[in-house]
Amino acid sequence: MPSHTPTEPVDILLVEDNPGDVRLTQEAFKSIDSEIEFHIVTDGEEATRYFDVCGTDTSSTNPDLVLLDLNLPRIDGFRILEILKDELDYPPPPILVLSSSETEEDIVESYERAANAYLTKPDTPDEFDTLAQAIEDFWFDSARHPPAPS
Repeated sequence: MPSHTPTEPVDILLVEDNPGDVRLTQEAFKSIDSEIEFHIVTDGEEATRYFDVCGTDTSSTNPDLVLLDLNLPRIDGFRILEILKDELDYPPPPILVLSSSETEEDIVESYERAANAYLTKPDTPDEFDTLAQAIEDFWFDSARHPPAPS
């Protein structure tokens, strides 16, 4: 199976329960060159159901990238990483943890559970814009992704 890079529009699954962070993230991605389509889920249970649907429903969209908060209601981000790693029959899209936590324990645990990157949430809208541009430059333009399930 050859690898690929996402084509536009790029589908991002944003797993975030804070409406302010959802808005800041969406606004930041409006400042980059790529056309982005966001799919928003606000808790961990909803995120796991999203992947269940993507794995079985051919009309649903498999995301090209996941931005995952760790502190979520119902099922936390660590458990989501574990579920995706252990239960998907296909490689998940790149999963970038986007958390306000800067603790070494959270960073190590995220990578142990197969996160592709750990990013600390920016403090300002300009920093969000810079982060969105960095994600585009690396994850959309440079990195090669496994193909989505067919």
